Amino acid sequence: MQVIFKSRDADAEQFRTTAIRRVRFAMRRLSWLAPSASVQLSDVNGPRGGVDKRCQIELATKGGPPVIVTSMARDWLSALQSALTRAIRSLIHNYKRGQQQRSANLKLVVRS
Repeated sequence: MQVIFKSRDADAEQFRTTAIRRVRFAMRRLSWLAPSASVQLSDVNGPRGGVDKRCQIELATKGGPPVIVTSMARDWLSALQSALTRAIRSLIHNYKRGQQQRSANLKLVVRS
């Protein structure tokens, strides 16, 4: 799986290898659904602190629209984990919805 990491923040750049490793681990069984992922980390408030670490994950899907999820948290790891969990859940949901629609269309063709 190809993982693209983007960040302008120096602290986030130190988190690069951890972020890429976590995304690959989480997507290891779903890489056939989403062959590439883009992770973008940013610090909204700068050095002031607070809940300002933003993580945006974009999963490029095969034959469908991309899944884009954004999460904010106090630290990089929490923001990444939350966004990754939601992105995977959304990816699976979209896949299952597509499967149900295909099977419904197939039933309509068989009955005609």
